[in-house]
Amino acid sequence: METRLRSIVKAVIWNLIGLSVMAVVGVAVTGSATAGGVMALINTIIGFSTYVLYERVWSRVQWGRCYG
Repeated sequence: METRLRSIVKAVIWNLIGLSVMAVVGVAVTGSATAGGVMALINTIIGFSTYVLYERVWSRVQWGRCYG
């Protein structure tokens, strides 16, 4: 099982990558750095929350794990 801190650190790193990609896409689509940044920020907040929850649920699932 993962620690809560490990799950959060993984989520933060993943979401920083996603924030960067979404900001570039948002600017490319809207032509506005402000609109692209807001889109990226909202996406990151939602993505971070759901990713942490997803990781915590899966950390408790024993299916598919190999021991030994």
